[in-house]
Amino acid sequence: MASLIDTERQFHIATLPSEVGKYVILPGDPFRVPKIAAYIDNAVQVAHNREFNVYTGTLDGEKVTVCSTGIGGPSTAIAVEELVKCGADTFIRIGTCGGMNDCVSAGDLIIASAAVRGEGTSYEYMPATYPSAADFKVISAIAAAAEKLSDKRKGNGFHVGVVHSKDSFYGQLEPDNSPVSDGVKSRWDSYIRLGCLASEMECAALYAVGQARNVRCGAVLASLWNCQKNLNEGADESITLDTDRAIRCSVEAIRLLIAGDKHTQGGK
Repeated sequence: MASLIDTERQFHIATLPSEVGKYVILPGDPFRVPKIAAYIDNAVQVAHNREFNVYTGTLDGEKVTVCSTGIGGPSTAIAVEELVKCGADTFIRIGTCGGMNDCVSAGDLIIASAAVRGEGTSYEYMPATYPSAADFKVISAIAAAAEKLSDKRKGNGFHVGVVHSKDSFYGQLEPDNSPVSDGVKSRWDSYIRLGCLASEMECAALYAVGQARNVRCGAVLASLWNCQKNLNEGADESITLDTDRAIRCSVEAIRLLIAGDKHTQGGK
């Protein structure tokens, strides 16, 4: 029986298997893709359909793809599902977040080891009681890359830990405008007391798909600000829109994973 998705060229991201590498960097913003691709050798655009802008080139002799996911879990899951069908098996999300923990400053890198499943997409992949977690090797590579790019200056550090993934940006940013504000604020306070580092919109879905499809996933996020500190009247907390350090971290982490994979394969 004919199907929209039963084709070699993927229905949403519009790529062929030959156009996708094993290693993939996943920004949310389609306009961030060329900026990331500039760090990859001989990268060219292979597709652009809807929110999915796709470039492929090479790093250290391995094919590497950059594919935007758009905002939120559903489109992220679509991108990863179709990239896996094209042969990809290692994914690093590079995105932005709002800090929650007091230790996080604007400009810091957040490496998401796991994600609070405050969205809906992950529930299509795993039971409610199962955690949405990153791959250890990927997270280790990102942390090693982040350490090279960081120091003790405020806004130039990095943190590894749990992040909060949500579906509603404004529902979380302006909870008092929500008809269910009491529940939103109660959950938020619980996450903070448990040490959650930051809030974003894609990691839980990404990790759920990765675990369901048996591929490796991780994420490095640029903290644009600390949204919890800004809730406190009179707090002097800066804001930044710079994602360059997170981009360089994701690229260096891919290099480390490529080297590690080559070493493992060579040792077999």
